[in-house]
Amino acid sequence: MTDASAPTDSTARRNVLVLVAAQAILGAQMPMIFTVAGLAGQSLAPNVCWATLPITAAVIGSMLTATTISAFMQRHGRRAGFAVGALGGGIGGALGALALLQQSFVLFVIAALFTGIYMSAQGFYRFAAADTASDSYRPKAISLVMAGGLLSAVVGPQLVKVTAEAMVIPFLATYLAVMALNLAGVFLFLLLDIPAPRPAATGSPAGRSRAELVRTPRIAVAMICATVSYALMNLVMTSSPLAVVGCGFTKGDAADVVTAHVLAMYAPSFFTGHLIARFGAERIVALGLTILAAAGAVAIAGVHLENFFIALALLGLGWNFGFIGATTMLTAQQAAEEKGRLQGLNDLVVFGGVTLASLSSGGLMNCSGGTVQAGWQAVNFAMLPFLVLAGGALIWLALRPQDMRAR
Repeated sequence: MTDASAPTDSTARRNVLVLVAAQAILGAQMPMIFTVAGLAGQSLAPNVCWATLPITAAVIGSMLTATTISAFMQRHGRRAGFAVGALGGGIGGALGALALLQQSFVLFVIAALFTGIYMSAQGFYRFAAADTASDSYRPKAISLVMAGGLLSAVVGPQLVKVTAEAMVIPFLATYLAVMALNLAGVFLFLLLDIPAPRPAATGSPAGRSRAELVRTPRIAVAMICATVSYALMNLVMTSSPLAVVGCGFTKGDAADVVTAHVLAMYAPSFFTGHLIARFGAERIVALGLTILAAAGAVAIAGVHLENFFIALALLGLGWNFGFIGATTMLTAQQAAEEKGRLQGLNDLVVFGGVTLASLSSGGLMNCSGGTVQAGWQAVNFAMLPFLVLAGGALIWLALRPQDMRAR
């Protein structure tokens, strides 16, 4: 590409550094919220079956705003879209703190909806990494940005340990810390160098419609595998703090299990891109689905603390391979004029699946079998049909002639 405005990998590497820092600083709020929201919800909810509703609400907020934020970024650029996400996260933290002060479960759920705005914007960090990257650097850029979550995996749960009981009202300081993270992180986006998309000229190609996009085999399979990988990770992870504490371990143990899980989610990202470049995205996605199945098997095998650690670590690793691999498959199929449409549609589908998983997680955990152990087993057995679906989709794609997989 000889155009002076064409993306170069030097620009891409700078943007990757900014996005990695954003993942580390702003991203720390997600393991914090996923660690405490279910426990706080359990104390506020009128019925324990609704304990994980705040986590579900965050995912619903992400799902409902995915297409809007994607369209906003298509018009105003990544920097503005990410700033809006941080604003949503800050409001969510403030409302969460207020809800704890007032002991209001309804307000706590509303706060989580605003957190979903940040969660939705964070999901586009990986796409932003690809915007200025060459074809060869793209999978590495995506995986490196995902690796920024490694620091958040340490910072977030450790902040929970420091803040959970720091005030008379449990978790109040945690939500105040969430506000601070959003305020500190938003300034990073001033350093991004991703030009806002130019308005389409009259008569220029509009790209494929949403219906045409989802009928493209490789796009359809990528969306299925991304949704299953993310939804199953959320299904199990949402209930894990409740299961750990319910089996007689401490809140600190629950935070440590979440730390191990989030480390496993992001640490492999330093080499996931290299694996994708060498073996292909489809094979890495298949490996991720296999590891997710192994996570469920370990969790079903027992409720000792080591079972929780191993199962949640495998869960994070399987998500990493499945989700990054599927994202790479998707970005390879998009034209410039289709980015906003395809990425928004993809995250709408992904977080729709995650919403159903999160909502199901609390019901399965708290309202099936009558014991914590039975509920935890029900959560993990629920993974099986969706793993079969995603695995079957990959096999179907592999059996199609090469020229019929892509547009």
